[in-house]
This record gives sequence, structure tokens and C-alpha cells, in this order.
Amino acid sequence: MLTAGEVAGLIAATGWVVLVCVLAMVLVKLAKLLTETTKAVSDLNDRLTPLLDDVSITVNETNRRLVAVEAITKDVKEVSGHAAKLSAVTQTIFTGPLIKVSSLGYGVRRAIEARRPPRRASGQARRAR
Repeated sequence: MLTAGEVAGLIAATGWVVLVCVLAMVLVKLAKLLTETTKAVSDLNDRLTPLLDDVSITVNETNRRLVAVEAITKDVKEVSGHAAKLSAVTQTIFTGPLIKVSSLGYGVRRAIEARRPPRRASGQARRAR
């Protein structure tokens, strides 16, 4: 028969064997996880490089078009400034003489009304009959 020390040693050895088996299974699963992770990162890297190239091309094209839009905006600003100046000149050219003609017409009309004989009101004309 086994002595108490031998039984304790057998139990301890069995515990160690179980512990080593569990750790071996954990290490195998961890190795599989690391392999899958490495594969996923490699696939991602293969997909990411063309995507970053496309993004770089898109950003460069956008910058090029923004330069063109900036030039167009500058031209539109210049044209609107010229239109404002032209409007001011047109207003100055036409408004002054138009006011003078209007004033002249008003003055002539008042002068003509002042030279006509005064009209009787409709109530005064009935009384005169």
C-alpha cells in the first residue's frame, strides 16, 4: 500500500498534470487567436493600402478643384464690384436729370393751373342757376 506521503505526491502530480494540460489548451487557443489576428491584420493591410491611395488621390483632386473654385469666386467678386460701380454711375447719370425733369414738369403744371381761371365748385354752380 501507499503511504500518506506517496498519496499526497500522487495527488500533487495529478494536479500538476491537469494544470499543465489546461495551460497547454489555453496556449494552443492563444496561438490560434494570434494566428487569426495576424491574418486579419495582413488582410486589412492589403485592403487599406489601396484605400489610402484612393483617399490621397481624392484629396489632391479636391484641392485642385478648390483652387479653381477660388479663382472663380475671385472673378465673381470682381464682376459684382464692377456691377455695383456701374449701378452707382447709372444712378448718378439718370437720377439727377430725372429729378430735374420731374421738378420742371411739376412747376409747369402749377404755372398752367395758376393761369387758368378758377373753377367753381359743383355746389356753387347749382346755386348760380
